[in-house]
Amino acid sequence: MRRFLLAIASLSTLAGSAARADDASALQKACFAPDVLKVKAGEWHAARNTSAPTATQTPLPEAGAPLPSTLRGSIRSVQLPPGDNAIALTFDLCERTASVSGYDGRIIDILRSEGVRATLFAGGKWLETHPERAAQLVSDPLFEVANHSQTHRNLRIIDATARNDEIHSPTRAYEAVRANLATRQCVTSNPNLLTTLAPRMTLFRFPFGACDPTSLAAVNDAGLLAIQWDLSTGDPDPHVSADAMVRSLMTRVKPGSIVLAHANGRGWHTADAMKKAIPLLRAKGFTFVTVSELIARGKPVISQRCYDGKPGDTDRYDKLSRIAKSTGRKHAAEPVKSSSNRKKAKWQRTARLVD
Repeated sequence: MRRFLLAIASLSTLAGSAARADDASALQKACFAPDVLKVKAGEWHAARNTSAPTATQTPLPEAGAPLPSTLRGSIRSVQLPPGDNAIALTFDLCERTASVSGYDGRIIDILRSEGVRATLFAGGKWLETHPERAAQLVSDPLFEVANHSQTHRNLRIIDATARNDEIHSPTRAYEAVRANLATRQCVTSNPNLLTTLAPRMTLFRFPFGACDPTSLAAVNDAGLLAIQWDLSTGDPDPHVSADAMVRSLMTRVKPGSIVLAHANGRGWHTADAMKKAIPLLRAKGFTFVTVSELIARGKPVISQRCYDGKPGDTDRYDKLSRIAKSTGRKHAAEPVKSSSNRKKAKWQRTARLVD
């Protein structure tokens, strides 16, 4: 299993330690000026768009080799050796069929300025509607780009054909981003720059954090590690302030944690929270790595169920998905951290379906 994990880490983070020593950021520097990388005002806002493009109608890419039995299931965190205080910050870039999600470059700018490595779980459709930002993220050696389904559908309740498309189409979108980079003059003049990019995505995150045995097996059979989390920021809830997120992170994080947040405009106060939390986490001795790097450093904590905070808490998305389908409306982007506060609880009950 250890050899397999190291192989996964090298695939997902091909710009590894040796490549970084040779300046793995050379691709991004060659293709994107620093000012181009910076966030633009309002870019994080989502927009409803029923005519938004869907996946191109080309054959789905081949799947990777099925995972060994020791890695099948949902990875929630990683048990690390004593003294290793690494954690993985993850940010979802999900996008549904009838909308175009935002790009919260405020978060990305903070990660870059602080030199924080992170994993970005991108939807295939998000990669297609944000081609330039996708190219910038893929070319950045700080980040690992992973699979967050095609259009953020609940894989528990769709048929096998639709499920297969949700799992495999993001790989096609990722390959299109790499192919686009390959045609640019910044790369054609130095093709070796492209070797710093991971050849494919090796991690998958279930929409809504919801799976069942069938969908979990389908993901693992496609050669994808299913990545959950053990600490959610709760950032899709506008009532969860930046300070509340920071307090939660500082009191609940532990070595090997996988932290869930959003960078598609669905996180209300995420940028402010990260700006405060990253220095505090470093002061406590935590270091930041990608999910693949975290897994390669220890023993994955694996569950055969997918859930947010406790088993069964994502089952409600089955009903909400059916309501959304019958009414033509859509879900909120992701699970929201539970709260005993009455006002927050009311918001959580009513905001699952949004325009």
